[in-house]
Amino acid sequence: MDWALVLPVFFASAVEAVEALTIVLAVGFTHGWRIALRGAVLAIGILVLTVVVLGTAMVHYVPLALLRTVVGFVLLVFGLQWLHKAVLRSIGAKAMHDEAAIFERQVTRLKHEADRQGFVIAFKGVLLEGLEVAVIVISLGSSARALGQASLAALVAVLVVAALGIVLARALTEVPENKLKMVVGVMLTSFGTFWMAQGLGLHWPGGDIFLLPMVGWFALTALLLVAFGRRRTAADA
Repeated sequence: MDWALVLPVFFASAVEAVEALTIVLAVGFTHGWRIALRGAVLAIGILVLTVVVLGTAMVHYVPLALLRTVVGFVLLVFGLQWLHKAVLRSIGAKAMHDEAAIFERQVTRLKHEADRQGFVIAFKGVLLEGLEVAVIVISLGSSARALGQASLAALVAVLVVAALGIVLARALTEVPENKLKMVVGVMLTSFGTFWMAQGLGLHWPGGDIFLLPMVGWFALTALLLVAFGRRRTAADA
């Protein structure tokens, strides 16, 4: 098992699964679980098909150097976006993602909508949140030639979050999403930088082991940005 691949996929999938499940639960409470599950299952089926078709094609037909360059760029963009939001939320410049508040808003809105709209909302919610997971699974899995492991990590994350949501719906509000996004942002940024540079012909000293100090560097940078931002916010108050 390639844990350097599995862990970022697992955490990224868990974060997106929490957001998708919040929408599904809201639809289930207001329009019934059959409608909510139909929309969710259809979206998951489309996502699985996307991963299988695109992931397999990329592994078998795209040259490794080109694949790593493109995938590295995509992961770098994703990682920097996640890090940017996580840092802003940590210093108070951006509101924390409140799953409880989102759930209540969804329930209030859905009470006034037809069942068909509830199905569409569940479908779109799972599909849109899942697309980001699919991109990460395809990107990391195809670049490492381990699409199966990446897909399994995403599946386990989704099942864990779903189980928590079924047993304790309110447990979703206790997930430290911002911390998870910080960790995932660091990992994706590190992998993106590493693979993009490799695809462009750069040879890192020590090979794959250089990922460790790279992860440490980006993590330290993020923590310093948070500390600096908090100090500046306190000084301006």
